[in-house]
Amino acid sequence: MKDPLPITPFSAPVKGSVELPGSKSITNRALILAALCRDPVTLRGALFSRDTEIMVKALRSLGFKVNTSEKAKTIRVEGRGGMIPEATAEINVGNAGTAARFLPAALCLKKRGHYTLDGDEAMRHRPMKGLLDALRRLGAEIEFKGRPDHFPFVLHTHGLPGGTVEVDASASSQILSAMMMAAAWAKGHLETHRTGLVISEPFVRMTAKLIPRFNRGFVPDIDAPGFDQFFHVEPDATAASYFVALPIAAQGAAPGYAIQGLGENTDLQGDIGFLTVAQAVGLHVAKKAYHTEIAPGTAYHGVTQNFNPFSDTFLTLAAIAPLLEGPTHITGIAHTRKQETDRIHAMVTELKKLGQGVEEFEDGLTIIPNLKKLRTLAAKGVKAKKLLSIETYEDHRVAMSFGILGCHDLLGTGKPWLQIQNPACCGKTFPNFFEVLEDLRKQSKSRTK
Repeated sequence: MKDPLPITPFSAPVKGSVELPGSKSITNRALILAALCRDPVTLRGALFSRDTEIMVKALRSLGFKVNTSEKAKTIRVEGRGGMIPEATAEINVGNAGTAARFLPAALCLKKRGHYTLDGDEAMRHRPMKGLLDALRRLGAEIEFKGRPDHFPFVLHTHGLPGGTVEVDASASSQILSAMMMAAAWAKGHLETHRTGLVISEPFVRMTAKLIPRFNRGFVPDIDAPGFDQFFHVEPDATAASYFVALPIAAQGAAPGYAIQGLGENTDLQGDIGFLTVAQAVGLHVAKKAYHTEIAPGTAYHGVTQNFNPFSDTFLTLAAIAPLLEGPTHITGIAHTRKQETDRIHAMVTELKKLGQGVEEFEDGLTIIPNLKKLRTLAAKGVKAKKLLSIETYEDHRVAMSFGILGCHDLLGTGKPWLQIQNPACCGKTFPNFFEVLEDLRKQSKSRTK
């Protein structure tokens, strides 16, 4: 993949359908839960990406048997009934937030364990205090090698007793999810009491729905150990947001344009809420049993939206806001400043480079579209053979969101006017995103002939 990657606009309405990768949030939760489960579990439709590879590698280093087949999209984990096989291990979580929060909590199930954990430079700045405070209250000892309450550290574990523990998940819902999953396999009944405002509540509900599937067994009337169970991973609802928004940037959408696997049967992911935002903007959305059809509207308007329940998708709306009529107000996303990057500031910076009026607030931003200014800047860039360029800050969602904006035939030539720096950062959750986008563009173009 070229770096930077020029985005070729769509010169025809979007046609065909999109197959989405499995949900990262579900895959990494299911991997932890499968490892704690009594019996072997095979995940079907699992995501294969940088974040899930980090989790698989960590589980293997802890002594769990994990067999993967990327071609079949399956991962088989031999559960150990709440036991952590290895008492020592060195684990690097990279910049995977799910691995960073879920693993330390699960490791505390081990009596007399000693684990060295670290992450990349960005992860060393991400919030961990709420989780580590809760683990310390339950008897864990933590030896920090750098800043207190941040990676890297050595975790000395003594098992998880029963009782109650207060958990401050105001910085990340993953902290509460981590404690909930570990508590289900504690020595005694362990209750987690949340303190403060819990952000991204739908992800907590996702965890609560998943735990009984693994903790109580998939088939209650079968008690024989070693019986393989199967779990289907839903397609990624966050990734779906890009293809939901695509008709706004492209030349509309032809009848039958569909996002496969995402429909009325999708009930675990809060990011499905982006569909309501798309409808408010002006798209027509029809959820079927196993897919969702997207049709263009007659006009697209900016909206005011609190994105707290599905904050990963705010970037999708922000990136296409220059194409909407009227301002777009996005709130409820202060916590995204401490994710892969400061996502609010990143979007503000890049939109200003594109000539848009942007106001930045602690918990959001307002975008005043200026399509004329964007077109002028793009034309100058093409003339100078220097396309407008998006810095992605090593953040996959910045890359994919602006990739959709680049699909707009802004200059009416069908040629690129926008390029994406470091497109490979999409490997975190959607390694072939730009290939899928390009294939869809070619399908749409060919079917008009």
